[in-house]
Amino acid sequence: MTKVYSESEKRKALSTFRLSRVFLPVLIGLTVVGYLFYHQYDPQAFANIQWTRHTLAWILLALGCLLARIFCYAWRLYILADQSFSFAKCIQLIFLWEFSSAVSPTNVGGSTVALFIIAQEKIGVARTTTIVLYTIVLDALFSLICIPVWVIIFGGNILGPGRLPFNQFGGWEITLLVAYGIMFCYGAFFAYGLFYKPQTLRRFSIWLSRRSFLSKYRDRLVKLGDDIAMTSRTLYRQDRSYHISAFVATAGAWSCRFFLIICLIAGICGTVKFDLASIFELYARIQTMFVMMAVSPTPGGAGFAEILFGELLADYVPSGISFVVASLWRMMAYYFFLLAGAIIIPQWLNGILRKRKREREQRKKMSSSGEA
Repeated sequence: MTKVYSESEKRKALSTFRLSRVFLPVLIGLTVVGYLFYHQYDPQAFANIQWTRHTLAWILLALGCLLARIFCYAWRLYILADQSFSFAKCIQLIFLWEFSSAVSPTNVGGSTVALFIIAQEKIGVARTTTIVLYTIVLDALFSLICIPVWVIIFGGNILGPGRLPFNQFGGWEITLLVAYGIMFCYGAFFAYGLFYKPQTLRRFSIWLSRRSFLSKYRDRLVKLGDDIAMTSRTLYRQDRSYHISAFVATAGAWSCRFFLIICLIAGICGTVKFDLASIFELYARIQTMFVMMAVSPTPGGAGFAEILFGELLADYVPSGISFVVASLWRMMAYYFFLLAGAIIIPQWLNGILRKRKREREQRKKMSSSGEA
């Protein structure tokens, strides 16, 4: 049985929790917002925003979507962990997981850090790797299923106004295809290994690890093959309700992300038409934006997310106030987790250190009693 993480991965994971890691994404985000403010700010459009009870109600509803997102992710973790720890503990771990994702480049993700976080709860190697690897498959599966459906229904309009149909390929079309292609490749890779041929994929990982040009990743590739085989055995023992519940929680969490933005647009811009076709089109546009954010090299998509927001939602959000809505969205859905993580992490790390100190003292007592 392999360890959940190597010592080098452990050090890398711990470095993620340095609060200094918060400054880079904040700096990038503020720089882009400042740029957008300078080039797009329209005093007249800003003055037209009606800060009424109606607006406040929509913003509160957006906050409700944020809380529902946390609940859905915690519920998924509770399901995947087979109720190994309390729901309150799941919520704490989700905040830590979200923080690690927020300070990691979007195209890298926080899987290694997630392994480290969950491993501290001592629930076993098999269950820990199952949680992390299966969440990768679930997140990818939700977008891989939805995007083709949205393309069939709305065509190129999922990339913004005036793009019906996909008859001309520009930068955003290429970005979407690249992002979807990458997501499809790693989603298919893990799905194949977890549900179809885990041993074949394990042998392939070992074969790759022996290639000279991949020698730097040798240990990681071998561990990945072992983890996939172990996770596959764990998932095979689960019944259908386990998988359905996990996917429903995944869909709920992602939908809450999208509806948060819809609420903000409805409250501040008042441009949302409340019929199913319009809501689904806006939902599809926002989900497409998140898929494209997956290739962002910046921590948490900082900067790139704000630019995408203004481009893909130009017919819903006037350019003169785009930075206002985008900034409010990022404060609620991104910077909130940076702040929460900065508050929770010291307490969590101190708890880990105290636990390790107690374990060392117990081992010393047992060793002393044995020698006696």
